[in-house]
Amino acid sequence: MRKGQASRTAQRVATHRAAHQLLDDPKVLDDPLALALLGPDAAAALEADPQSANATPISPRLRAFTAARSRFAEDELAASLGSGVGQYVLLGAGLDTFAYRNPHPPAALRVFEVDHPATQAWKRGRLAGAKIAAPPELSYAPLDFHEQTLGEGLAGAGWDPAVPSLFAWLGVTPYLSGQAVQDTLGFIAACPAGSGVVLDYAVSPELLDQRGRTVFDILSGWSADAGEPWLSTFDPLALGRQLRALGFGRVDDLSPEEINARYFAGRSDGLAVGSLYRLLSARV
Repeated sequence: MRKGQASRTAQRVATHRAAHQLLDDPKVLDDPLALALLGPDAAAALEADPQSANATPISPRLRAFTAARSRFAEDELAASLGSGVGQYVLLGAGLDTFAYRNPHPPAALRVFEVDHPATQAWKRGRLAGAKIAAPPELSYAPLDFHEQTLGEGLAGAGWDPAVPSLFAWLGVTPYLSGQAVQDTLGFIAACPAGSGVVLDYAVSPELLDQRGRTVFDILSGWSADAGEPWLSTFDPLALGRQLRALGFGRVDDLSPEEINARYFAGRSDGLAVGSLYRLLSARV
């Protein structure tokens, strides 16, 4: 991110999420608030011309992955509530809307949104403009990693380190250094038994085929032009070993083929994810 500015990629992701509501049937992620969070001008433009979201051949696959990763995280959360998880932490929440459409009983789940102060202030302005109220079980944790640790930011928002937590870390790891990713995973691994993390990551380009490397170059170039360059990619096997070394006991890593089989099978519109990203769930 450029210092003092809200994340431009957060707006791009929100546009994919909103376009999914308008273009795709059936929906992988049903998000009735997605359009409102775009802002009135962007929402009106997208409603007037939903096909503008298909500006490039890559766009449908990015939209599919954006929907699938949020659905995956929310599915993992629902499965976790019966095993003692009482806190859901969205790391790099961006314009995610889960907290404002949370289907779970408020007494069963506290939600924390962690993000850069500039991005969080921008989001809260969007929420106010759309007249979407923050529920009482939601806490905001504005965090600049140059000034605070994750633990300090969460503690300031009232997060309880003794309660098992599920961390959703979506659309973030490519923008962090390998050490920053390692440090965050180590923090989560030290949480109480039953805690875990759901994340997505970009596959190292040397492991991709020629088409995948071309897409990698395009997407990483877009992010660099937006001032948010990619810093980290991963080998799935090496990442699994890293997680187990940190203390995670169960690691489920979904390939693009497995994501498509789980969330996009039997569709008539051909919507599917591409080969660049994977989804992972790891439990302490």
